[in-house]
Amino acid sequence: MAPLRFRVSDADTGARLDRVLAARPEVAARSLAERLIASEAVRVDGEVRPKSYRLTAGESITVELGGEPTLEAEELELPVAWEDEHLLVVDKPAGLVVHPAGGHRTGTLVHGVLALGAEGGDDDRPGIVHRLDRDTSGLLVVARSEEAHAALQRLIRERGVERRYLALVRGPVRSRTGKIDAPIGRDRVDRTRHSLDTATPRHAVTWFELVEELGPRALLEVRLETGRTHQIRVHLQAVDLPVCGDPVYGVGGDLGLGRQFLHAHRLCFLHPFTGAEIDVSSPLPADLAVALERARSEA
Repeated sequence: MAPLRFRVSDADTGARLDRVLAARPEVAARSLAERLIASEAVRVDGEVRPKSYRLTAGESITVELGGEPTLEAEELELPVAWEDEHLLVVDKPAGLVVHPAGGHRTGTLVHGVLALGAEGGDDDRPGIVHRLDRDTSGLLVVARSEEAHAALQRLIRERGVERRYLALVRGPVRSRTGKIDAPIGRDRVDRTRHSLDTATPRHAVTWFELVEELGPRALLEVRLETGRTHQIRVHLQAVDLPVCGDPVYGVGGDLGLGRQFLHAHRLCFLHPFTGAEIDVSSPLPADLAVALERARSEA
């Protein structure tokens, strides 16, 4: 299919990219516009832009309408920590992207959970109700039906799913417990990052508790109250507790780490259909366990 090309009109100056794209008859749906933008099938003057990008008259937009990947189940041997006929909890390894986007058209967690019966929600991310960054490991709950997806989304929205992480950070921890309440959005200067210095702030709250002091480092248990992009990493950097190994917001390469020391180690919620308490834990992966022992030896 030939690409769609058009220029931004004067009337659309200041409008969001996704809304202008959805208004085109060739697209005609906000959900399709968002999927096209997420899969980097849309360029503004040759550059990839987020869906919230504000357009300027005269900018050239190119859309590869045939660029959306077709989802097919893949046998990825994902570790399953808990499951029943309604939902499952998977233990995502580091390095695995949650859903297709950009250069990740196959081999994502979505492709793997499709083979495990994931259903519900958006066509391009069936079963998914929350996410982890590519290089963050740990637990995610996935729906196996439309009903389960809607129920889990409601639990997430009502803060009925407790998500706890282990994070190794640098810097003195000034209190044994703390709450970080600061809005997060795309950084004003670097659009690949999120920060507190943003024109698009969204409410974000993170709680932390000191688990172990390790000289210049500390092991924290972190609990999410909201789930913004890169929230834990951004919030901890903002209070001078950058995550070890994090090349973007923290201390890249610390302790020989090739990724951020951040692991979703516990997931707790009431089953939306049976009412049973689901409490699932995941041990530290080998690379983080080795780094933690190294931090202890250097303390």
